[in-house]
Amino acid sequence: GYASDLKHAGEISLNAGLDMDMESRSYITHLEQLVEEDKVDEDVIDESVRRILRIKFMLGLFDDPFRYCQKEREEKNIMTSDTKIASLEVAKRSFVLLKNDKNILPLKKDYKKIAVIGPLANNSIDPIGGWGGLGDSADVTTVLEGFKNYVDKKTQVLYSEGCKIDDPSTKGFKDAVNIAKKSDVIILCVGESRDMSGEACSRSSLDLPGVQEDLAKELLKTGKPIIVVLMNGRPMSINWLNDNANAILETWFAGTMTGDAIAKVLFGDYNPSGKLPVTFPRTVGQVPIYYNHKNTGRPGDLKNHYTSKYLDLPLTPLYPFGFGLSYTTFEYNDFKLSTNKITNEDSIIVSVKVKNTGNYDGEEVVQLYVQDLVGSVTRPVKELKGFKKIMLKRGEEKTVDFTIHEKDLRFTAADMKFKSEPGLFKVFVGTNSVDLKESQFELVEN
Repeated sequence: GYASDLKHAGEISLNAGLDMDMESRSYITHLEQLVEEDKVDEDVIDESVRRILRIKFMLGLFDDPFRYCQKEREEKNIMTSDTKIASLEVAKRSFVLLKNDKNILPLKKDYKKIAVIGPLANNSIDPIGGWGGLGDSADVTTVLEGFKNYVDKKTQVLYSEGCKIDDPSTKGFKDAVNIAKKSDVIILCVGESRDMSGEACSRSSLDLPGVQEDLAKELLKTGKPIIVVLMNGRPMSINWLNDNANAILETWFAGTMTGDAIAKVLFGDYNPSGKLPVTFPRTVGQVPIYYNHKNTGRPGDLKNHYTSKYLDLPLTPLYPFGFGLSYTTFEYNDFKLSTNKITNEDSIIVSVKVKNTGNYDGEEVVQLYVQDLVGSVTRPVKELKGFKKIMLKRGEEKTVDFTIHEKDLRFTAADMKFKSEPGLFKVFVGTNSVDLKESQFELVEN
């Protein structure tokens, strides 16, 4: 490594201006000795201390070191009606609709019985997510509670856990299947626990843990429609669910208002508009997989044997970066550039018309990508350069404009300078990183 031991690491770090040491205890263990050995000057320590104390002063901690730990402040500012409304709004906007076969969503409001099934259906701990601070599970609305809060007295909400998140036992399958048979629709809540992703929390598999997929297969045999509610903190390999479930809603770990947010979205009070900030692979064997990969000398070609491809599955991901459906549909037309040639001092306006062609009002995230076709170092096949979220009433059309400047085309070149290089560029606009309209322009020297 760069440092021979923790003492050496402390010496390098402090002299480089790193004011605080978290976890390693390098400073508290070795700093005194480093000063005695003249490896760290006391003036360096004094300057670090000044920076730390300056922040504490700005936060008012000298006047009251416990000002952010007051019970009165907690009662006044945490779990208020305003913060609950904000939490609900954030949750709804973060959801990504991955599948909606035959427009089964939004759910009908005249169902007599709804089955809410799965290890995450009545779970109030995992929706808080990793790094959720001191989130209290007692404040979390579960999916089961959210549905009970939403439906009227004419609709009965039935519940079965079915199985644990990561347990081989199938003892709960029978109860889950019996409840499903009595119901009009199944809300299947599956995924991972909050400690299965994040810092020091990695699984080698991207499949659903335990017997959750087996539970889904048993429920499919009932013939009842299955709406999957996915909870997780990372991409997952859910090929079987994608092939067999009627709908899939990615909800991540949505926090305290999880259940209410999910119910409102599934019943259509809010039209989902989220887009994936990551790529979902078909299998862990595709990893690493990301939209802005470098080109290969042998790009995939099914007609040519000696090219980059898999023998048993497509090169494409299950869900691409930027993907996300809506209860309505959008049509992109009249894609054009203001010019097809610019200099370093110019800019180019990219415009496209987007029309809501479906039956619901909805929001669409219009995405702009650029590809530098030839560079002094290999450039990605495309890079996200901008996006705009627009609201469109049913039947409404809007023109969306993006402006590309020379600075947007810069990268770290072969000479290690951050700059643009003259040449041809492709520009793409669309609803995700795959379904795009394409044009081209040239950057020329002044």
